[in-house]
Amino acid sequence: MCLDDFTHTRRDFLKLSALLTAGGALPLLGSLQARAAAEPDAPVRIGYLPITDATPLLVAHNNGLFEAEGIQAERPVLLRSWAQVIEAFISGQVNVIHLLSPMTVWARYGSKVPAKVVAWNHVGGSGLTVAPGITEVKQLGGQSLAIPFWYSIHNVVVQQLLRDNGLQPVSKAANSVLAANEVNLVVLPPSDMPPALASKRIAGYIVAEPFNALAEELKVGRVQRFTGDIWRNHACCVVFMHEQDLNNRPEWSQKVVNAIVKAQLWTRDNRAEAARLLSKDGANRYTPHTPQVLGRVLAPNATDRDAYLASGAIRHDHWDEQRIDFQPYPFPSYTEELVRRLKDTLIEGDKGFLAGLDPQQTARDLVDDRFVRNSLAAVGGLKAFGLAESFARSEEFGL
Repeated sequence: MCLDDFTHTRRDFLKLSALLTAGGALPLLGSLQARAAAEPDAPVRIGYLPITDATPLLVAHNNGLFEAEGIQAERPVLLRSWAQVIEAFISGQVNVIHLLSPMTVWARYGSKVPAKVVAWNHVGGSGLTVAPGITEVKQLGGQSLAIPFWYSIHNVVVQQLLRDNGLQPVSKAANSVLAANEVNLVVLPPSDMPPALASKRIAGYIVAEPFNALAEELKVGRVQRFTGDIWRNHACCVVFMHEQDLNNRPEWSQKVVNAIVKAQLWTRDNRAEAARLLSKDGANRYTPHTPQVLGRVLAPNATDRDAYLASGAIRHDHWDEQRIDFQPYPFPSYTEELVRRLKDTLIEGDKGFLAGLDPQQTARDLVDDRFVRNSLAAVGGLKAFGLAESFARSEEFGL
């Protein structure tokens, strides 16, 4: 893959922008309706990217949790870009996906895709990785930083972090002259990020795991900050399902969510085993990553935390954040705060629809928590995930 050419990601973004318009989505939605009519009892068909965000979906498949609920599941479909994920989902080729939480806002309100968030896939699980010589965020001034997508929690968090450090996020053409306080944001596929950092095309990147761990393993970068240490227990990817399934197949939908919730519980108790089954050494070879790299994320050594505290990658030790953790309940306060922050986030393309979104109404409309509440009740409630028994929380942020 040519690291000197970012145009393929530009094309992906333009393709996704075209898909996520009313006109672009219409033919795909026609295909979705035709598939639903032809196959009213379709099995679980998962679409995913090879990142740790997909863990609960893949664990549920690997461990036979869908079948244990009495429904059939096909082998998950590995996709290579968010554009492919969205296209496969809107057209009905897949019916359960993990999607960047801000992208669900764009899909539902920017293009009227009839789908809803039914659960969170994970919390945390991302970080800002920088070149080895960089020790402070301020040193990113005048340089380029990669993000995985404009509509991502990574973009939201890193822009706040940059502003808090006196830097200005910008989006300029390659080779543009940058002011000393400007940081140029470029969209890159996660797999391109470590090589781009190693070749000094970028000064850093913010992305989901295990690509931060991979940079550490390859010794081409260091974690400057974990995103969960900036926005406590933030969601990253969420479970997105078609409204027609939620409304017309509620029993099936409930069983899908049951399996995902049980997969999250299993993963919390079997982190090292989860790293192995997700790896290229696992029986299903879900991802191209080694067990060692995935283990850095899912089952890190206790000494790692001390090193991150010393370096400042973790500054809020009392939050007791895991590098990645799992709990399924989609707290409304998160969606509300996400909508507020998206309005003030630099995003390429048409974001006009954001201005008209009311945060509280969006949280009520975008998320359907009927199924996850039932699933949680069946496994012992939120306390099974180490949380207080409350479906309300306050969002916490820290420099």
